[in-house]
Amino acid sequence: MKQNRNGMVKITWHGGGRFDVQIRRHTIRVDQPTDFGGGDTGPVPVELFVGSLAACVAHRAERYLHRCELPAGVTVTAHYDMGLRPARVGRIDLVVDAPGLPEGLRESFTTVVEHSAVHNSLRLPPEITLQVRTEEGSVMEAIETT
Repeated sequence: MKQNRNGMVKITWHGGGRFDVQIRRHTIRVDQPTDFGGGDTGPVPVELFVGSLAACVAHRAERYLHRCELPAGVTVTAHYDMGLRPARVGRIDLVVDAPGLPEGLRESFTTVVEHSAVHNSLRLPPEITLQVRTEEGSVMEAIETT
């Protein structure tokens, strides 16, 4: 499959705190834990966000190992802390386990995995605009949020 440089993600409400995230032909359910009024039928959006970063790092790591003809099988673990005022992910600690990586390639491997698309997007945040549409179909003027 050719990588698409542009895309669309659509979120649809399914009652309570449940939403389906539709990406191409894939659907991922997000929800809230029961403690927060949800049904706990999927990860919360913040977990999906952190998971996206970890998955992107894992993909970069595996591609590096493949190019170097090294054994595959990385594992990425992400621990995160929430920040307050404003509510946000305040810290993410990533640990990449790459058992087949020779010590001499650790620095170049680290450089490669630190520059995944999601990681780069956090370092150089994208421009984000927001439009609010009502039932009548009127659109408020776009608001830049970054």
